[in-house]
Amino acid sequence: MSAAWGKCFDPAGARYGIPTYPWRLAPDGLATRRQLRAQGLRPGGQPIAAQAMRINRRTGTPRVAYLYREDRALPVRPMTSRKWGALALAMLARQTCPSCGITYSYCISRRYGLCGLCIDANHAAQTGSCHG
Repeated sequence: MSAAWGKCFDPAGARYGIPTYPWRLAPDGLATRRQLRAQGLRPGGQPIAAQAMRINRRTGTPRVAYLYREDRALPVRPMTSRKWGALALAMLARQTCPSCGITYSYCISRRYGLCGLCIDANHAAQTGSCHG
């Protein structure tokens, strides 16, 4: 057994306060939020049942994923028309360039916050050069 694996294996919860298992070795019946969502479930207010942990080899810091009991999970609430509308408006905002106002079929990069045409125009204006 490796030292990293030993740090991550605490099924009684003596070291971390809750049962802890190595990454991908949690017992059946426990799932992360994402795994529950893939099954159409949500934690539903239940407390954290356990955690899956792995140690980053480069930094030595632990990464933790909280686990919930699948038998106590509730079904996901259905989307209402207002939630669909709010989601559509949020996506429209992510696809619209704030500089030129053009709406694209993809989300604009958050790094620059502008579409490619506006980035090129700003770059040309800053450098004083023209590529055309």
